[in-house]
Amino acid sequence: MIEFRDVRKVYPNGTIGLNGINLTIHRGEFVVIVGLSGAGKSTLLRSINRMIDITQGEILIDSKSITRASGRALRHHRRDIGMIFQSFNLVKRMSVLQNVLSGRVAYHPTWRTLLGWYPRQDLEIAFDALRRVNIQEKAFERADQLSGGQQQRVAIARALAQQPKIILADEPVASLDPVTTDMIMKDLKRVNHELGITTVVNLHFVDLARAFADRIIGLRAGEVVFDGPVSLATDDVFEHIYGRALREDERKLEGMSAYGV
Repeated sequence: MIEFRDVRKVYPNGTIGLNGINLTIHRGEFVVIVGLSGAGKSTLLRSINRMIDITQGEILIDSKSITRASGRALRHHRRDIGMIFQSFNLVKRMSVLQNVLSGRVAYHPTWRTLLGWYPRQDLEIAFDALRRVNIQEKAFERADQLSGGQQQRVAIARALAQQPKIILADEPVASLDPVTTDMIMKDLKRVNHELGITTVVNLHFVDLARAFADRIIGLRAGEVVFDGPVSLATDDVFEHIYGRALREDERKLEGMSAYGV
């Protein structure tokens, strides 16, 4: 479903973000990308929806090049890709429902969305998305009145409102406490399982990756140094990915010893 063909990204200052990436991510997979800060995790993730343009190679989604897409074709590609950020990226003064409805903007003319005129079907889609992450009772509250975990659930619901084929999550739990982290990861896993949405998540913590991934991709200095099922992701593998022995804080979040997946 997502194919990287000899992808390379070099930033203007000469930093190599990605170097010779060849990957195929299949429909419905829950893939976790791990590696140190600066390993290329965010660059790889954001290249999938063209938030970052690559320097060389090609990225295909459903056999169609997003690298060469422009105009309407690029907009259609992006409409099929939901994005979840570490910082939530909500409009804090707007209600939860309005934030989730913003996931529908690609389906309507700009004037309609600026006026907030969404058809009844969009409202039904938005409420269904909120129900899937168990936060429908907050629909009419302002986003800035919610906790961090609740705001991230709204961000997941907004992505679901796009009715995407792919969800990308860039360190979605990095700013959350351990209990909330567990809840958010379970939400993402459940959505992946129930709706079959291909899900690619950047994570730092090893135990989270092991608990939730179907497949782990390890990046080091912009290159893939491991790609395989979670069953093969041993401590030795992670030490190879990180380039050194694992510290306890890289293995698990403080206070979390197990994740009931």
